[in-house]
This record gives sequence, structure tokens and C-alpha cells, in this order.
Amino acid sequence: MPATAGPSGPSGSAADDWRQQRTEAAAHQQRELDRQRARESVAARALLADFVARARDRGLAPEPLRARAFDGTATYRTPLRGWYLRRNHSVAVGEDGEFYVLSVPGGVRARLRGVAVEPSDPPLVLGKGGRDGESIDLADALALVLDGR
Repeated sequence: MPATAGPSGPSGSAADDWRQQRTEAAAHQQRELDRQRARESVAARALLADFVARARDRGLAPEPLRARAFDGTATYRTPLRGWYLRRNHSVAVGEDGEFYVLSVPGGVRARLRGVAVEPSDPPLVLGKGGRDGESIDLADALALVLDGR
């Protein structure tokens, strides 16, 4: 059976078949990663909701949350109140039970008016993929906050 010419050369060849299989495998892998991330976010949201209820029961007052510029040189007011989950104040849980990454572009306008930070999908591991010793399970980070550490 003769091969037909396509924009990148003959189609139907072994190379084309291999490329198609690799494209399909990558798409399948991405779909599986997205499903796993969604499952983790559901579990993490349950942990955050439980944390907010327990923090309120223990009388842990939320504090005003500040966002940090991407370059780390300045901090900016936000309308949010909540609890920081990392010592560097890079992430927090708000009074609303949402997860916030507190990094923003910043600038003069942000300095004057403050910044709005949108909630993010929460991970089960904070700092996953970072340097050794910089990741912590979300449950452990929440427990540290509840214990006052």
C-alpha cells in the first residue's frame, strides 16, 4: 500500500505511527495526572475545612495575610485573613477554608492599594518537588499550626 504525502512527509510510515502512539500516550498520561491532582485537591480541601473548624474551636485567631512579591523584596496587603502554613509565609489557608499561594507580581500600585490573591487548588504536599527538606505533608503543616508551632 503506497504512503500518502502529508505536510511533514509520507504518512503511514513506522515513524508516523510511533509519533502518533507517543502523542496518545502523553495525552493519556496528562489526563491521569489531572485526575490524580483533582483527587488530591478534594482530599486536601477536606483537611483545610477540618483545620478551620478546629482552629476556631481552639480559639486560634486568623491574622491578616500579606502576599510577597515574586522577587521576595516586598510584601503587600491583601483583604484576606487566615493562617500561614509555612514559616516563610508563602502559603496560607483563609478563614473561608481556601488555599492561597501568597506570591504576586507586586509593583507600585500593589504597594498603594494592596493585592487580590485568588484561591488555588490545594496540594496534599506543600513544596512537592522542591529541594530536600522543603516539602511537608499538608496534614503535618496544619497540625503544626494547631499546636502553635
